[in-house]
Amino acid sequence: MLKFNKHTNQKGFTLLEVLLVVAIISILAGIVIIAINPGKQLGDSRNTQRQADVSTILNAVYQYSVDNNGVLPPSITVTSTEVCLTGAASCTGLVDLSALTTAEKYLTALPKDPQCPTNCAATGVGYRMLKSANGRITVSAPGAEQGKTISVTR
Repeated sequence: MLKFNKHTNQKGFTLLEVLLVVAIISILAGIVIIAINPGKQLGDSRNTQRQADVSTILNAVYQYSVDNNGVLPPSITVTSTEVCLTGAASCTGLVDLSALTTAEKYLTALPKDPQCPTNCAATGVGYRMLKSANGRITVSAPGAEQGKTISVTR
């Protein structure tokens, strides 16, 4: 006579096991996304670009000054003013640094804030500069994110 085994060998997972694994993976994915914080990472990378751009502009201005017996580009004023975009039709009210990009001697083009046109004038690059009474130049990035201040003075 044949005996029937009440316990058959079934292979696979139960619905409850599958649901538990999906729930655990979802929780872990949420934790990883919060830990990585892509918004902060993107803001940090844009701020790093701004820091490099500010230094690039200031270095080009000083190289121009060295090559021209200490004379700075004439449009730099004592009030903080936005820098004009390379090749703009009009730089009225902005700092015109076209002398730096002429024949690509100091720069091929002026760097632009990563979030332009949001943080920029229509013909601006988003970076501001001024000359102190002592002739020191300050270039700043007013569009810096996460409360960071980006400014270089020489």
